Amino acid sequence: MLTTPITAALVRGALDLEHTERGVLPHRLPARARQQIPDGQLAMAEAQPSGVRLVFRSTASLVELDVLATKRVFAGTPPRPDGVYELLVDGRLAGRASVTEGDTITVDLATGTARHQPGPVRTLRFDGLPENEKNVEIWLPHNETTQLVALRTDASVHSVQSSGRETWLHHGSSISQGSNAATPTGIWPATAAAIAGKELVNLGFGGSALLDPFTARAMRDTAADFISIKIGINVVNADLMRLRAFGPAVHGFLDTIREGHPTTPLLVVSPLYCPIHEHTPGPGEFDPDALRAGKVRFRAAGDPAETAAGKLTLTVIRDELAHIVKERSANDPHLRYLDGLELYGEADHAELPLPDHLHPDAATHRLIGERFARLAFDAS
Repeated sequence: MLTTPITAALVRGALDLEHTERGVLPHRLPARARQQIPDGQLAMAEAQPSGVRLVFRSTASLVELDVLATKRVFAGTPPRPDGVYELLVDGRLAGRASVTEGDTITVDLATGTARHQPGPVRTLRFDGLPENEKNVEIWLPHNETTQLVALRTDASVHSVQSSGRETWLHHGSSISQGSNAATPTGIWPATAAAIAGKELVNLGFGGSALLDPFTARAMRDTAADFISIKIGINVVNADLMRLRAFGPAVHGFLDTIREGHPTTPLLVVSPLYCPIHEHTPGPGEFDPDALRAGKVRFRAAGDPAETAAGKLTLTVIRDELAHIVKERSANDPHLRYLDGLELYGEADHAELPLPDHLHPDAATHRLIGERFARLAFDAS
């Protein structure tokens, strides 16, 4: 077996690679941005490699990847499924695998404390691959931090300099990261990218699409042929700001992106349909009755009457985003708006409800990805 060093030449979808004592840790925000992260939620989310994959050419029929996964356990909630690794050959699924052990972080939701337990490196093995020259992709879990320790094959590995496809840079919330999707290629941005033939860079961060300036700067400095930002749900369920602050924050975010991408097609996407926050402000919170029953479900804890004082709901945010884009597009012909209700609306919720009242299931991720490919990229 041949061992190939894991370098940036083999990794796509990450903005930085951190070399640790135990392996290579992909990051979806650069080091400068990570220094400004104010909370553990975003620090966790950006290190979970949603959309990150190893890409190489080889005649290998056997591929082994040593990984150190980080398992997160939330005390009092059902166990989370193990992260899934998917191997594609020339764009087609050829294998799936998981590791059941690794580092463990146990989080107490009641106190906010966390306990870290080191764990072992484990090996993923994909065999029986066709022996012809081929493109191989290994998609990392969208919801499980993974350090890459070693790549071994039974034939030499060559980097792929360019896919020949346009790069799509996307920023959004936990739904964009892939919450409740079953596999890394099953998250809606990966589905849309596959249909439209785009090279995905996914900056979907669970709980953290909050118009942070350092995220805008990271997007400004990242090469892209098409950019989308999906904003709203996290701003509401974090109860982060009121309408007076939201509009200028959106303008500032867009201004920063435009500093590096003055004419790149830029799509602003408003929130999907989510009944708990359509007309009720945040904060969002875990439903304690569901937790006592061993389930995870969310609810809105705000007061609808406070929208008159500027508190945000999804309905308010959609109106504001549509207004901002209409206003800016008079001087920015490459800026467009997409109503999130066209991706997942009230009628869709009746047929495919959100299992935890906040995140779509695997089938709904597929639906959203198909619709986005058509509406954003005119791909059928």
